[in-house]
Amino acid sequence: MTNDGTGAGALAARGSAGLRRALRQLPEGGLERQAVDAGEIDAIIDHGNANVIMFPLARRALRDAAIHATAAQRPAAVEGIAANSVLAALPRAECERLLPNLEPVMLGLGDVLHEPGAPVRFVYFPIDCTVCLLTKTESQRAVATGMVGYEGIVGTSLVFGVDVSPVRALVIAGGKALRMPAWQFDQEFRHCPSLQRELYRYAYGELAQARQAAVCIDSHRLEQRLACWLLMISDRSMSPEITLTQERLAANLNVRRVSVTLACTSLRTRKLISSKRSKIKIISRNGLEGASCSCYTKIEAVHAA
Repeated sequence: MTNDGTGAGALAARGSAGLRRALRQLPEGGLERQAVDAGEIDAIIDHGNANVIMFPLARRALRDAAIHATAAQRPAAVEGIAANSVLAALPRAECERLLPNLEPVMLGLGDVLHEPGAPVRFVYFPIDCTVCLLTKTESQRAVATGMVGYEGIVGTSLVFGVDVSPVRALVIAGGKALRMPAWQFDQEFRHCPSLQRELYRYAYGELAQARQAAVCIDSHRLEQRLACWLLMISDRSMSPEITLTQERLAANLNVRRVSVTLACTSLRTRKLISSKRSKIKIISRNGLEGASCSCYTKIEAVHAA
């Protein structure tokens, strides 16, 4: 990029004070002044003030590039706001204010968004992906205590003023999401009562889900729990097909892999699901809901309220 070909005098006349000062320091007739007059220079280094001073046209070009990049992201971000329940519940004016800070991203199966004890760098608003929240036991096994999809956000610790994650956030169904830097989220949360209201409501649902998960582990057969788990993943990924290994299912449900294999075989024999390698497809949703424990309807009812 170059400036618009005007001379140093014209640039100094309409530039900032720093630019005018830097141009005055260039020797008359020198190579630097000739390059400026020829429009070959985009910026000048002001060594005295440790600053880089851009010419007006170069500054405009960078600004326009940023605007174009934001405009290119805008349709995907607008679509994401409509698809995520927390964002969709906000007044339109609040959504418009959040929009520039929401970045559309693709999350892949197996991506780790947060680690326990590590700083939360981004908050994620899932659209059609599913994120599992895992808590480690004393034996260091990671047990699923929650699941997040289009109905919520990943990073609720920030809602309570805690900037480190208490859980491991693992993507178990890839797809689209919107993300926002944690520091920007903190600012928006402080100044947006409607966002506070929606996130407090969602955080309550997330807590209720974790409590229900504890009850489920202690009270229900594995086949029921597996059916509940598959339904929840399917709901959040908006697809009857789930890509998930039996090893991962076993880890999430805190059981041995052979137990998951037997439970999958039972559901497959009843023609509720089909499975091949790491892919599971729900064949009869009504049948799978009948095979699930009551935790499924209780958890979904909390988020639907």
